[in-house]
Amino acid sequence: MSDKELTIDPSLNVLGEDLKPCSTSPVTGFFRDGCCNTGAADTGKHTVCCIMTKEFLAFSKYIGNDLSTPRPEFHFAGLKEGDRWCLCVDRWLQAHQEDAAPHIVLESTHKNALRTVPLEVLKRKAVDIN
Repeated sequence: MSDKELTIDPSLNVLGEDLKPCSTSPVTGFFRDGCCNTGAADTGKHTVCCIMTKEFLAFSKYIGNDLSTPRPEFHFAGLKEGDRWCLCVDRWLQAHQEDAAPHIVLESTHKNALRTVPLEVLKRKAVDIN
């Protein structure tokens, strides 16, 4: 990858604050830094910090993105209910439209998610607001 592709966009969340880590166990993020950081190389836009549910994992598997089955060849143990994971914003929106979206953590969701989903919509599934 070129230096430009490895560049990380400013680490700000959807609230305009410093981006907080999403998960280090399992380690998540496009850059595998525990945060939902993004940049030019992240064509999937892994910007939404989600808390996995059985319903969402089943939905994701049904549509062809199996996140629950371990894939040792990729050092991926598989996700389970309660795990936090940086999800692609388009996948989260698709799940939201199908009433299967997992809850999210706003302080750990990258501001670039707002290019696809309005803050008001994200807030409906947020666990970290009043």
